[in-house]
Amino acid sequence: MKFTPYWLDTAPQGPDRSRTDIGGHVDIAIIGAGLTGLSAALHLARKGADVHVFERDTVGFGASGRNGGMATTGLSIGFRDAVARYGFDTAKAYLLAYHDAVDTIEKLVTDEGIDCDFARSGKLNLASKPAHLDGLRKTQEIMSGRLGLETRLVPRSEIHAEIGSDRYHGALVEARSAGLHVGKFTKGLAEAAARIGVTLHEKAPIEKIRRLDGTRHELVTARGTVRADQVLVATSGYTGRPFRWHQVRIAPVGSFIIVTEPLGKDLCDQILPTRRMASTSMNLLNYFRITPDDRLLFGGRARFAMAGRQSDEKSGRILHKAMTEVFPQLTKARVDYCWGGLVDMSMDRMVHAGEQDGLFYSLGYSGHGVQMATHMGKQMAEYMNGTPAANPWNDLPFKRIPGHFGPPWFLPFAGGYYKFKDLIK
Repeated sequence: MKFTPYWLDTAPQGPDRSRTDIGGHVDIAIIGAGLTGLSAALHLARKGADVHVFERDTVGFGASGRNGGMATTGLSIGFRDAVARYGFDTAKAYLLAYHDAVDTIEKLVTDEGIDCDFARSGKLNLASKPAHLDGLRKTQEIMSGRLGLETRLVPRSEIHAEIGSDRYHGALVEARSAGLHVGKFTKGLAEAAARIGVTLHEKAPIEKIRRLDGTRHELVTARGTVRADQVLVATSGYTGRPFRWHQVRIAPVGSFIIVTEPLGKDLCDQILPTRRMASTSMNLLNYFRITPDDRLLFGGRARFAMAGRQSDEKSGRILHKAMTEVFPQLTKARVDYCWGGLVDMSMDRMVHAGEQDGLFYSLGYSGHGVQMATHMGKQMAEYMNGTPAANPWNDLPFKRIPGHFGPPWFLPFAGGYYKFKDLIK
């Protein structure tokens, strides 16, 4: 079993960018070579900017290469909760931003010729409890009725048309969501950006940053110092010093994934015949899908802990137990991959983007980052170019997490809270 992400292990390896020269002046410095940073770099370079991307590790090493490869259209908090919190019109605008985000991925795949198995297979939201099906029914009525979106409620009596499991009480099907090989997509974005002049610096963490004036900053790395007219912080759940203001507003929550051996088409047809992206209705949810080479990817918040070899192993055992409870037919299936990554959870589980003390940022994807990170890279390029309306999250206050000073000591308590909510609802 490999403790590296399946996506990164099966994607083409790019050139070594760990010995690049760093110094002088650049138009824009982007911190983080994940989906936000690479998308922003590509779109800013298309406008003629001299863009340099600084990555602590390698392209796609963080959350962008450690997720489920799902580009779905829903909000992290759910649409009805968003309506209750923000009102119908604002919630609608936020929801439609996710539809735009999936379109952004599809356009990039087409325009740049990125071979990443992108497919609009749709999403399956599974009711883990009978009461949850009632909630999905109410959501479906709003989606189809007031919003005119293509959704369908699947009763328990018809669930086997969507999933080869007896564990769920029905489901909500949404048609516009997509799956993709996110490792190939991220590496493809990097190559597309490099082709039009973006300079990518790997193994180049920012050690110090000093504001010069306005949005101009000086950035210090071990390989040299650079001055940039604008800086975009795109570090997701891996945000740390020297970006202190952003760090204390993001909880880096571990999300863990296992991937089986190739199962063959016939078995995949049994367990997920429609090949939709699937997730459960619990707070501590599981999500799963079939990979392009007919494996089952099965993930979730197995433990509220940071990722790491020991933590990944423990979480892998928890996920294997959950997987075989959902799909008993996989009891003897070998697990080939097990890994963890950090989800950037914000206090309100909403995206936050804008400018603070001269630094631009886009963070807080809260488990829905594949599509929105890519989209926000594009939108931040417009925002940084003088179009405030390009940022759909501009009016959301980005609140500090109480008691968060660095290492997230509070994660076990948060996990206990969500476990309790799952028990009583």
